[in-house]
Order: sequence, then C-alpha cells, then structure tokens
Amino acid sequence: MQLGGLRIVFAGIILLVFGFKTLKGVSLRDWKWIAVAGFCSSFFPPFFFAFAQTQIDSGVTSIFNSLVPLNTALVGALLFGVFISKRQLLGVFIGLLGTIVLIFVGADFNPNQNYWYAIFILLSTLTYSLNINIIKKYLSHLSPMAVTAGSFAVVLLPTLLVLLFSGITVAMFYKPEVHSSLFYIIILALVGTAFASVFFNKLIRISSPVFAASVTYTIPLVAIFWGVLDGEVLHSFQLVGGAIILYGVYLANKKKK
Repeated sequence: MQLGGLRIVFAGIILLVFGFKTLKGVSLRDWKWIAVAGFCSSFFPPFFFAFAQTQIDSGVTSIFNSLVPLNTALVGALLFGVFISKRQLLGVFIGLLGTIVLIFVGADFNPNQNYWYAIFILLSTLTYSLNINIIKKYLSHLSPMAVTAGSFAVVLLPTLLVLLFSGITVAMFYKPEVHSSLFYIIILALVGTAFASVFFNKLIRISSPVFAASVTYTIPLVAIFWGVLDGEVLHSFQLVGGAIILYGVYLANKKKK
C-alpha cells in the first residue's frame, strides 16, 4: 500500500507543478470523465502492481500486462460500441489461453510464487482498457497534460488517506530500508508514471485505442531483460505462454489487407 501510494503522490505532485495551468479550461462534464479515468489508470493499478509483485516476478508480471490490447478491444466492443471482428475475438481467446498456460506452468515451475496474485495484473489490464476507451471517446479534445494532471489531481486526496492509514509515518522514521527505497520510488513516479502517462495519453489522442494499447507488446521484452539482470529465472514454457499471448494480441490488432 505504501509503494503504490507514494508512487501516486510523487507523480501527482510533479504533474500538478507542471500541468496545473492546463486545468483552467476543463469543464464540469470533462471532470466527470477525468475522475473515472483517473481511478482506472492512476489509482488502482499502482496498488494492484505493488500487491502482485510481492508474490510473482517482474518478467511474468509484464507478460500478463500484455493483455491490455486484447482487453481494450473487448471493452471497446462491449461498452463503447467499437466493432470487433471474428479475428479479433479469436485473438482474445488465444491470449486468454496463453495466460492460462502461464499461470499453470509458473505455478509448477516456481511453487514458492503465488500465481493467484496475477489476478491483480489482470484487473489492472481491465482498468487500463477502460481508461483508454474513455479518453479516446470523451476526452480527446483536451491536451494530454490536462487529462493526466487532472487524473492525478482527482486521486491525490484518496491516496493520501490510504497512506495515512498504512503506517507510512512509522516506516519512514523507524525503517532505514525505506529511505533508500524512496529514491527508486521517485524515479518510478517521475519516469514510469508521470512522463509515461502524458506520452501515452498523447498516443491515445492521435491514434486508435487498440493501437495505443499495443505499446504493451514491448513491455515483456524490456521487463524480462531487466528481470534476468536482476537474477530472476524464466522457464522456457513461460516464454511459450508469453508468445501465445502476443500472438493473440497480434491477431486482435491485425489489419485487413
């Protein structure tokens, strides 16, 4: 709870410092959708990822996260009236098959890891998918900085309340390891949350929701690279499961000739 909360707070402060002026032209109707998008993208996922990675490795987490494009297509079709083809539907089911393979192989290969915690990543992919479709349909007329700064402004107070009840003040004073962790949380908040969110919202604005979500294709490659350097071990069947997911994502995004 402390990791997720501090990440949100640091990112929110950074974004409000640089993006506060962009919020002046936001209407009340826009604020309604910014609030929903903010909780979907900026509040729940940082907590979900922090919970998940107490039990599963970052490489595996990133492979699960590659389901975002599939879920974006599904959420768009079910809730936002976006057309989904038979090929896209097939891609969705193949992606889910890869996820199941990943869970069972991972549970057998790493019995010390609780793969049920992957549910938190799956929930994050759903909230990200909602956020992408909401921004594209209701907020694309706003600047990416306004959408991002507004989203974090909405969730800042709830996050501070979570931190208050998480025992963060005690940890800050009595746990030396927390002090060194703060440096890395600031980097995560600045680069992986604040800057990345602005760029990602810009991508949603100038492209389709599913195309924007497709940036998650590259996340497993990068995360596995860092995970291996950090001493994590991946089984070949886990890579097969990841490949099945990515193939499903490819089908869901493939354009007709």
